[in-house]
Amino acid sequence: MAWNLDGTYFENCSCEVLCPCTVSLDLGADYDRCRVVLAFHVDSGEVEGVDVSGLSVVVVADTPKVMTEGNWRMGLLIDDDATDEQAEKLGAVFGGQLGGPMEGLAPLIGEILGSERAPIDYSDNGTHRVKIGDATEIEVQDVVPFGVESGQPAQITGVFHPANSTLTVAKARKSRVSAFGLEFSNEGKSGASAPFSWSA
Repeated sequence: MAWNLDGTYFENCSCEVLCPCTVSLDLGADYDRCRVVLAFHVDSGEVEGVDVSGLSVVVVADTPKVMTEGNWRMGLLIDDDATDEQAEKLGAVFGGQLGGPMEGLAPLIGEILGSERAPIDYSDNGTHRVKIGDATEIEVQDVVPFGVESGQPAQITGVFHPANSTLTVAKARKSRVSAFGLEFSNEGKSGASAPFSWSA
């Protein structure tokens, strides 16, 4: 059966602003490993007849410097406001089993760290924030270039990215992550945000 999701997205990774991997997965990260958090909030959508509107999903990943080499380690955090059925459907979409953008990344994943339910508090209004339980909190701010009187943030276009081919450049104001045995902080590091619209 078909599915569709529409919502907003932001990320924070261990690269400096701007992350080379956002431009192209084969450019190589700034450091030996890239540790990234991708936060999605579904404003509206359904998966195989199940309404999943209002729920959030967070992907936590640890990848080699050159992402196209594969062997990613990835875990999935699903909003604990979701019912068991909603969580199962969201897990299948974000795990790539039901097609769509995440299916394209699946061959790069070498180890699934797990899938867990967690309280997720997500907000998105130029400042993008997610709080997951007591252990993880990330806040990124869109970057408005010096001299841009309109206040429009900087964007990169024409990229290969699961969320969108146009991303707004951002920088992390807060970052502490503890999930699936990974503990790191990307404060002051790269961020990006975008609306997303997926279907399959």
